[in-house]
Amino acid sequence: MTRRQAESSAPQVLVIAGPTGIGKTALTRHIGSLLPIEVVNADSRQVYRRMDIGTAMPTPQDQTVCPHHLFAVREPDEPLTLAGFQALAVACIHDIMGRRKVPVLAGGTPLYLRSVTENLRIPEVEPMPALRKELEAKLVRWGPTPLYDRLQSLDPDTARATDPSNGRRIIRALEIFVATGQSKVSLEGRRPPLWRLLQIGLTSPRSTLHARIDARVDAMMDSGLLTETDDLLAAGYDPDLPALSALGYRQLIKFRQGCGSLAEAVDAIKTSTHKYVRHQYTWFRRMEGIRWYDTSLVGLDCIARDICTDFAADRPSEYC
Repeated sequence: MTRRQAESSAPQVLVIAGPTGIGKTALTRHIGSLLPIEVVNADSRQVYRRMDIGTAMPTPQDQTVCPHHLFAVREPDEPLTLAGFQALAVACIHDIMGRRKVPVLAGGTPLYLRSVTENLRIPEVEPMPALRKELEAKLVRWGPTPLYDRLQSLDPDTARATDPSNGRRIIRALEIFVATGQSKVSLEGRRPPLWRLLQIGLTSPRSTLHARIDARVDAMMDSGLLTETDDLLAAGYDPDLPALSALGYRQLIKFRQGCGSLAEAVDAIKTSTHKYVRHQYTWFRRMEGIRWYDTSLVGLDCIARDICTDFAADRPSEYC
């Protein structure tokens, strides 16, 4: 292969996808010892400040390995739309590439990842506060099923592409339909990719991952997750904020509101996280071009070396 051919085929951006607790942050540490990387967050909860424990924010030690971007950039009551995230992430990646570093888009929120990897066209429809307040009240009272039924009747195409349990996404789809009279999926779509990507996915046997998740939840509790939740409430943040619907906070807020024991809340966190992992894998399977590694069979150091080999194709003197 000539140098010109290598430059036209070597990846420019690394993407690391995988479910909660699989080891994405640990993998970036390994890669950071081999490549000049900068990490761009693609986790919808790690954009918030004051939520380090419950969102498993990269530690200060993690962030000394390489620069990290889009972590803790919003207060819990300052939502970040998908379009807003996409714009910030794309700008970060362009900036990192301009400094001849390797951008690593890493996270477990499938739609955040897809917004960048598939260069999604996102409908530019402003939120409708009155309608959103009405729908959110119904979501709190009745759950997502009645809202999903309404979406099915108004916009069946979007309903088929929407998780029936994701109340926030259902509400957004209804907002877009009411505002435009058009299907959300008809306004969306892929565009040509912005960069050449190497997409890595991490997986493991479900029983192994569940055991890791349960141990991580216990470690979070030992590290002060309940105190972190109490501090958010004491600071005056509305417990119904989307940010506080994150796993861990939602269950502990219910405990503080008098629903069940602390042990029951911790069990609920574990069970809900197992369920969320299933949801993540459902959406990851719809993403094309991912190279999957089973972390129970392949060590993170080996995965990192494989990745280094791909990026060294056009600049072996700089990488690895």
